[in-house]
Amino acid sequence: MRAFVFPGQGSQKVGMGSELAAASPVAREVFQEVDDALSQKLSAIMRDGPEDVLTLTENAQPAIMAHAIAVLRVLEKEGGISLAAKGDYVAGHSLGEYTALCAVGSFSLADTARLLKLRGQAMQAAVPVGVGAMCALLGADIEKAQALADAAAEGQVCTVANDNDPTQVVLSGHREAIERAIAMVKDHGIKRGVLLPVSAPFHCQLMQPAAEAMEAALAATPVRALRLPVFANVTASAVSDAAEEQRLLVEQVCGRVRWREGVLAMQAAGVERFVELGGKVLGPMIGRTVQDVSVTSAITMDDIEALVKEL
Repeated sequence: MRAFVFPGQGSQKVGMGSELAAASPVAREVFQEVDDALSQKLSAIMRDGPEDVLTLTENAQPAIMAHAIAVLRVLEKEGGISLAAKGDYVAGHSLGEYTALCAVGSFSLADTARLLKLRGQAMQAAVPVGVGAMCALLGADIEKAQALADAAAEGQVCTVANDNDPTQVVLSGHREAIERAIAMVKDHGIKRGVLLPVSAPFHCQLMQPAAEAMEAALAATPVRALRLPVFANVTASAVSDAAEEQRLLVEQVCGRVRWREGVLAMQAAGVERFVELGGKVLGPMIGRTVQDVSVTSAITMDDIEALVKEL
């Protein structure tokens, strides 16, 4: 069995999609459709930067999605590969769950772009700049990370935001609490804590205003049936019902990204092959979480051509 997976924030970089757009009219169409949906030249920011503008959450989220969907559309339209025929499940990391839903036909590309733009804006607006922070814990499993978060909180928010793999967990919350956590890593048997270059504390209860904004936006967005089940971030289980998935996307704003558990659940469901479209971030996490699986990533035309042969 095969799962197609889609990357989350942090996989953006200036120049993303340029080679693909130069080589493929199908990719150019995707970038143009996203530009039109947002009334913004996002494709120019993706191509030329500046980096600080691309990294803004409201730009990074739709950009990462557009890049992954461009790879998918080239694979489908030029490679003759049907995602629904070649895949059994899809999943995405945080914003990547929206990409996955677009990939299986639940959201239109234009609606996905608009939802992610709003999601980025709402997450940014939920907490004043400087009040929140996130850190990656390297050499930490979920138990060590939870113990550290509990110890560092001291009445503030300090919570596990992303359980990425058995060696990497991300904390989110009030800046002071996150800084205390980084200072205490050695006491908890954790190798290192690194402050992340993000503009807001994602996936913690400080994001509640953003969850409310997304609930309203998702309720107003038409959804179609999913062509394949999606493994949801907040439940780490397969969802086939579009209405349930909309509800889980609201929960996901403040909820934990249970990526490690989701990968284990996909393997338990029979997935032996993972294909990451639009990034090379999830592959290593998957490799650290489960053994005896194959992981392929596709970003460039060469990658896509190699993937067509494999599929």
